[in-house]
Amino acid sequence: QVQLVESGGGLVQGGGSLRLSCAASGNIFSLSIMGWYRQESGGQREPVAAISSGGVTTYSDSVKGRFNISRDNAKKMIFLDMNDLRPEDTAVYFCNARIKPWSDSMHYTTFWGQGTQVTVSS
Repeated sequence: QVQLVESGGGLVQGGGSLRLSCAASGNIFSLSIMGWYRQESGGQREPVAAISSGGVTTYSDSVKGRFNISRDNAKKMIFLDMNDLRPEDTAVYFCNARIKPWSDSMHYTTFWGQGTQVTVSS
């Protein structure tokens, strides 16, 4: 079994900062692109940031310049440093990863974490 576990969400005032973490564990043969998505209440899940195993990053326009994604390949973890948070950043944040499990080492499968709530007050 493969698991992605997020942590670090919470309540913060506008202009504040939070750091999210995501740890991958379990039956992992290979770990490729990892990233963060978010979903507002009643809304669709949207991409926030992603990072390749080689450290190449991408960001949505709404968070560019404020959020930073990083990765620790040895620990199979990614992080999202969120700065200058705004009320519109309020959402459940999900970790996402493309993983080849040992049970199927020929194909990548997308896995999701359970999500962590981020609430930004005005």
